Amino acid sequence: MKFTDFLNYVPKILNQELPALNAHAKMAPSERIQSLNPDFYKDSNPKQSAVMMLFYPKQEQTHLILIRRNEYPGVHSAQISFPGGQVDPVDLDLKDTALRETYEEIGVTPAEIDVVMPFSQIYIPPSNFLVKPFMGLAAQTPVFVPNPDEVTALIELPLDVFLDDSIVINTEMKTSYAQKIAVPAFKFEDYIVWGATAMIMSELKETIKNAL
Repeated sequence: MKFTDFLNYVPKILNQELPALNAHAKMAPSERIQSLNPDFYKDSNPKQSAVMMLFYPKQEQTHLILIRRNEYPGVHSAQISFPGGQVDPVDLDLKDTALRETYEEIGVTPAEIDVVMPFSQIYIPPSNFLVKPFMGLAAQTPVFVPNPDEVTALIELPLDVFLDDSIVINTEMKTSYAQKIAVPAFKFEDYIVWGATAMIMSELKETIKNAL
C-alpha cells in the first residue's frame, strides 16, 4: 500500500475500538493466556516500558520497522521486537519513553515522528515488564542509525506483507520457561516473531484491517 493511501486511513484507525485482549490472545502461547488478565500481574509491581510501532514510506510503499536485539544474558536476547525499552526518570510519560528509546536504538529523532495513538498495554511475565505500544508515523523515509550495542538488524516489513494472513504460522520455540513449546508467530523472510511482539502486532494488524 502506498504511504499516501495509508495516511488517508489514519483517521479511521483512530476511530477503531482496540481489540485488546482478544487480539493479544490470538498470538499468545497457551501458557501465556492467563497472564493477559490484569489481575494476574496487579501485585507484581511490573517495570513500565514503551515501544514505538513506526510506519514510514520506502519507495512510496508503507513499511513498519522492527529490530533484532543483540545477544545478551537475558530473557529477550536476540529476539525481534519494536524499538523501545524501560521508563527512564527523564521521561515525561510513556510516549516520551517510546520516542526516546526509538532515537537511542535506531536513530530516528522525536521530531521526525508523529505519534498517532496508544495501543493496549501487555504484560511480559519472564521479565516482569508492562509494555505500552504507540503507533507513530514518519513522513519521510528515516535515515536509520542502529545502536550496535543493542541492535543487530533492522527489519523493514512492508504493510502489505504484514496484513497478509499467510504469514501467521504455528511453530515450536525454545523459550526462557520451556525447552520446546508450540507458539503462534509471524513468519516473513527468515524472521520469526512470537511472544509479546507478536501479540502487539496482532492488535495493530486487526485495528488497521478493521479500518480498511
